[in-house]
Amino acid sequence: MATAYQKIAISTALVMGCSFCPLAQAQSLNQCGNGPLMVSKKQVGMASYFAQNCSQSWEKQNIQMDFSYNQSIPEWAFKRAATHLLKRNVKDAKIHALFNPITDLYRPVRSGDLYRLKYDHTTQTLSLSLNQQGLGQLKHPLAQQYFNIWLGPQPFSAKLKQQLLN
Repeated sequence: MATAYQKIAISTALVMGCSFCPLAQAQSLNQCGNGPLMVSKKQVGMASYFAQNCSQSWEKQNIQMDFSYNQSIPEWAFKRAATHLLKRNVKDAKIHALFNPITDLYRPVRSGDLYRLKYDHTTQTLSLSLNQQGLGQLKHPLAQQYFNIWLGPQPFSAKLKQQLLN
């Protein structure tokens, strides 16, 4: 009798697990490009861009950017750069304050650290993690606009933007 229950439980688990397989595949991201993070002609790390479809606009899908560092960088540098680049790329001043909760999450990094910024288009959620530890999220219809820092009309680096999107 116990064996029959085990078989039913295993069969149910397999069916339920497989029913989520298409969803997992639909959410998978492809690496589209990468490039060096240059600050004052010094490489401080590498950036990588991931999307569901590399040939589709980054504004219409799930995307992710990874930033791996080979230098120590203080948190104030991240916060100052993010604030400046958002003001340069997002013209509506009311939107700038929307991003403060994410920008405030930045921590200092050391060589070997990895920041990950991920956007889920379906839930309109922007997530920030450091070394695979979630720091926080922002759920808002305009949350994806945070990527304007690197992919906007006046990005952190035009050369990096081209390397990420090509």
